[in-house]
Amino acid sequence: MNNKFEVSTFILRVVLGISFFIHGLTKFQGGIENIVGWFDSIGLPGGLAYVVAVIELVGGLALVIGLGSRVVSILLSLVMIGAMIKVKLAVGFLGNGQMAGYELDLAFLAMAVVIAVNDSKLFALDQVIFNKQTNKNGNQKVA
Repeated sequence: MNNKFEVSTFILRVVLGISFFIHGLTKFQGGIENIVGWFDSIGLPGGLAYVVAVIELVGGLALVIGLGSRVVSILLSLVMIGAMIKVKLAVGFLGNGQMAGYELDLAFLAMAVVIAVNDSKLFALDQVIFNKQTNKNGNQKVA
């Protein structure tokens, strides 16, 4: 049972990490200044665009390799909550034909919360760096 759980959280972690990495990369490749301007136009500080883009880019990569997964997932959860409240709720679950709704944001939020609550240790760099080992019951052993 524990093995299936670890595989499941690993899949969530990698898919979420790739998705956010690509979103962050796109923000920089498409011209971060455009995102800064858009943030300003919706009443958010323009500099926050850099923060969000870096969290998505670096955080996405960190999730893929399993480095700081819980912290990164909490940060990504905050980004998703902010996006849903500030932008997406007004256009509804499926959107309005001009903008996507909050369905994807909600799915990303759910994935991030699962990782934040449960962590993801399978193939995680954290396990190598901090030399964490677990026994058969899933409890941590001191190395």
